[in-house]
Amino acid sequence: MKIVALDGHTLNPGDNPWTPVEALGDFAVYDKTPDDQILARAEGATVILTNKVPLAAETFDALPEVKFVSVTATGYNVVDTEAARARDIPVSNIPVYGTDSVAQYAMALLLELCHNVGRHDAAVHQGGWMGSGYWSFWETPLMELAGKTIGLVGFGRIGQRVGELAHAFGMEVWAYAPSAKEPPGYQPFALKSVEEIFAGADVVSLHCPQTPGNAGFVNAELLGSMKEGSLFINTARGGLVDEQALLDALRAGKPRAAASDVASTEPIENGNPLLQAPNLLITPHMAWATLEARQRLMQMTADNIKAFQDGAPINLVN
Repeated sequence: MKIVALDGHTLNPGDNPWTPVEALGDFAVYDKTPDDQILARAEGATVILTNKVPLAAETFDALPEVKFVSVTATGYNVVDTEAARARDIPVSNIPVYGTDSVAQYAMALLLELCHNVGRHDAAVHQGGWMGSGYWSFWETPLMELAGKTIGLVGFGRIGQRVGELAHAFGMEVWAYAPSAKEPPGYQPFALKSVEEIFAGADVVSLHCPQTPGNAGFVNAELLGSMKEGSLFINTARGGLVDEQALLDALRAGKPRAAASDVASTEPIENGNPLLQAPNLLITPHMAWATLEARQRLMQMTADNIKAFQDGAPINLVN
């Protein structure tokens, strides 16, 4: 059985061997694949692994030997799942692998916004502390989390874990969940609307998937309703945010600061409004990428392939 990974670099940049997958067939891996090389590289493959390389209906038409697709991520919008289903091609994803890593990263961004640790380290090395004349010095507002409210837009596995961590810091947790959720075992906690969260929380953090219906929902109106001194964090998807509106909001001082691990187009493009925004921390879609999370993702990818080979595919999305 021929197995082809079309864009394997982010899963294994050199520290996360493909050994579990290699054991399952004749395996070929490419760091990344341009659209015009998809057909040549996937020719003859029974199994295709993709993360961000698109697989459209016409691609499946041109690759009749493909019998299974495993997306090496949770999001699977790069695959035309309906076209695959019409051709009896099951598509699987990796639903749970980075919950702790992404939640930890969201809190890392929050703590950086509260204390600007990196900026103050740089200031010390540049002589700012020595030149201040004081035993203690800081260049930005400092914020204590205890007693503050965090609003989580999305309360799935990652949102719930962020809520637990925020509660441990003494925060009140609000959450928006489009479907019914069991309340967590801690208090204070409340389910709120998206509008209530943006208007009332000290920190707003996105943990929802991007769908055709919610693209750009974080708009000028929502951002303009935020409290003075509030913070905004996005570790979900860049397309959830109207990036020009976020630039304008940060220039106006509401929110006071923001952090985003994602952009509407990735890698981020020159001219993206976020690159001009004041008080904005941007990181390159790395919240998911701890070695531990990528090792789980690798093993679960192998599990998906093995289940398909055994005739009982798992983690199906179509």
